Amino acid sequence: MPQPPIWNIRLTLTYMLANTPTTPYYAVIFTSIRTDIEAGYEEMAHEMVRLAALQPGYLGHESARNELGITISYWESLEAIKAWKAQSDHQIAQKQGREIWYSSYKTRIALVERDYEMIL
Repeated sequence: MPQPPIWNIRLTLTYMLANTPTTPYYAVIFTSIRTDIEAGYEEMAHEMVRLAALQPGYLGHESARNELGITISYWESLEAIKAWKAQSDHQIAQKQGREIWYSSYKTRIALVERDYEMIL
């Protein structure tokens, strides 16, 4: 499956990692299990990545999917996260996700107090 366009990233070997600022910042961790329905999913996922990148306070994201999907988006503040959750197109995507594309999901919001990295 082709990857959606990703803004604010750096490429390290085969992984794309968000280029986050110095801590603290927030992470929204969205873990999901998909249904077998593919219709419209990829297009909506691309659009959500595009729209999220336009939101004030968006810092980047990382995503991976096999049987279990995990998308982590990074944000400057809880207010920015709340605004993204309330964004009208994102609300439509959330509704369609619940009704069509996900058999289960969980969202977690965490404060990132420390990070470190290795870059080759």
